[in-house]
Amino acid sequence: MNVIPLATPGRWIHDTRGPERALRVSAHPAAGFLVLSTWRDGACVGTVRVRPAEAAELVSGLVHGLADLAEHGDVAEQIGPGAATAATVELPPV
Repeated sequence: MNVIPLATPGRWIHDTRGPERALRVSAHPAAGFLVLSTWRDGACVGTVRVRPAEAAELVSGLVHGLADLAEHGDVAEQIGPGAATAATVELPPV
C-alpha cells in the first residue's frame, strides 16, 4: 500500500453527528490529484483520490444539493446551531 504524507494545509469538514467524524480534503499537486479522506476518532479509515475533472463533478453535485436544500427552506436552519463549521484550515506543525 502506498501512503502519501498529509499535505498542508488541508481542509477539514466535521460531521454534524459529532467531532469524532470528519472529512479531510488535501491537494497533492505533484501527483495531480486531490485526496478525500474519511476520519473517525483521529484515525483515517478511508481515502479516495480525485482527479481535477472528477473534482469539478463533485463540486457540481454539491452545488445542486445545496440548491435542493435551499428550495426546502433556510439551509442554515436545516443544519442547526450545533453543527461544526466547514472548511477549518489545518495549520502546519510549529
